[in-house]
Amino acid sequence: MVQGQGFPVDEQGVVDFTRDLVRIRSVHEAGHERAEEAVAALVAARMRDFGWEPEVVEVAPGRPNVVAVVEGGGGDGPTLAFEGHTDVVTEGDLDTWTVDPYGAQIRDGRLYGRGSADMKSGVAAMLYGVRALQQAGPFPGRIKLCVLADEEGLMLGAKHFAASPAARDVDAAIICEPEEGEICVAAKGAIRLRVDFAGKMAHGAMPQHGRNPVAPAGSLLMALAEREHQWQSELGAHEHLGLPYVTPTVLEAGSPDQINVIPARASVCVDIRTVPALDHAQVITEVAKLAEAAGAPYGVTAEVSVVDDRPAVEIDAADPVVTALAQAHEAVTGEPARYGGVPGATDGTILTRDAGIPTVVYGPGGKWIAHQADEFVEVDDIIRCAHVYAEAAHRFQHGAAQ
Repeated sequence: MVQGQGFPVDEQGVVDFTRDLVRIRSVHEAGHERAEEAVAALVAARMRDFGWEPEVVEVAPGRPNVVAVVEGGGGDGPTLAFEGHTDVVTEGDLDTWTVDPYGAQIRDGRLYGRGSADMKSGVAAMLYGVRALQQAGPFPGRIKLCVLADEEGLMLGAKHFAASPAARDVDAAIICEPEEGEICVAAKGAIRLRVDFAGKMAHGAMPQHGRNPVAPAGSLLMALAEREHQWQSELGAHEHLGLPYVTPTVLEAGSPDQINVIPARASVCVDIRTVPALDHAQVITEVAKLAEAAGAPYGVTAEVSVVDDRPAVEIDAADPVVTALAQAHEAVTGEPARYGGVPGATDGTILTRDAGIPTVVYGPGGKWIAHQADEFVEVDDIIRCAHVYAEAAHRFQHGAAQ
């Protein structure tokens, strides 16, 4: 049951718009490099329907950011941003789905489809929540609605927005990712590394004439597992984020058709998920030392490249945007706020790192359903979040203006 101030959310409209977004396949991949364009165009069109004037800016060919500013008309006040993304991950093997990934089917109160939770329902809810706030009357300050590209990749959209003048006056942001009713005040960091071992090619029957990079790659994998255990033992579990993890994800060496050849090169890629107490520069230095030590006995050199580096971020539960969101959740649902953490990075990570914007994550959908077959979001959850967003924005704008 929706309680609180009773902002006039168009409940059927927010559900229908979510379905319209889900029906568009916005997977960025080879052959579909402009896949986000159609979703961005639909978002921009709905913003114009609401009387807003969105700015559409390409951050890469066919990959637009859509940003609209809604002035409250109630005098000076803060700038609150709501943020979501247009891209989704691939649907994968269609045989694992029991519904059309882009059918937006509603069954037993659940809306199914790729991106239904992550995070087209969040985009719809933030638009309709802010529209309801606007329709309820003037409010201090302004709201920025940021619907960005490439969250599932290198977060090009968030990086572009964070570096733009549009980010400079944002006082706080609510990231509308699926968190199952939790107010997420922390998000894990991510370091993605590539380690390239350079040896010398030789015949498999004459290994004495080569320098095999495969053995050092194996040694590094074992050393990384030990390092993960050490970090976990030293740091313990973070209250909201749990333990840090070191996960090898790619191993490349040689060719399966040339089993009798010692390759000249081997590569290991590692996805390291960090907590705030783990210093990223130290992590990268330690991995480089482990790689060098792994290659030394074999006369193999190692080079470590940083593919991406996203810090772990935290916000104080007493921060005004968190307080406003918690009060809104309680007002709308009648239940106490629950706090948690994001197991992965979000665009909020970039907004905090690059633009210094305090961010909190809260949105419709289950925390663990993203990227799975038969992804879904509860219809009631979409409606609830739209009401919470309106209520949270109201409380943040008025609280910060007083």
